[in-house]
Amino acid sequence: MKKAFLIFSLAIFSLCVFGVEARAQKSVEPKIQRDTALEADAIHNLQVARQYFDLKKAYKASLLRCEEIIAANPEFSRIDEVYYLIGLSSYYLAEGKGKQKIDLTKLNEDQKLKFAPEKLREDAVATLSLLVEKFPQSQFKPQAEKALKEIESKNGKR
Repeated sequence: MKKAFLIFSLAIFSLCVFGVEARAQKSVEPKIQRDTALEADAIHNLQVARQYFDLKKAYKASLLRCEEIIAANPEFSRIDEVYYLIGLSSYYLAEGKGKQKIDLTKLNEDQKLKFAPEKLREDAVATLSLLVEKFPQSQFKPQAEKALKEIESKNGKR
């Protein structure tokens, strides 16, 4: 009887141990299911936005491309880089930097509000702060923090 109980206990123990191991080896589903077509489109738009930003200093074009990415794919795998480009593009536009100058007299009322220097500065602070808070492991965090300090120091001088 003791021998049967020992064998039964060993069998139950083995099932528990091996059952847990079998479940642990189950394939893990990613938390976010990404649409491959949306992801590919967003990557293309990000590359174009990056070219506008880095090579052409066309910050308005970069900003608009990044806004397209967020509108179409807010769960984009590289959304931290998108936030970074939006933040810096907004800041640079507010400061009048880059090759694309914004002439507020040629814009409609909605665009005048969107591209007003103060609004662009506010958007830059909001977007860069979002990047810093929401993506603490991002490679763009140090640059975003540096830009935020620069904006803060310039706002203090005004």
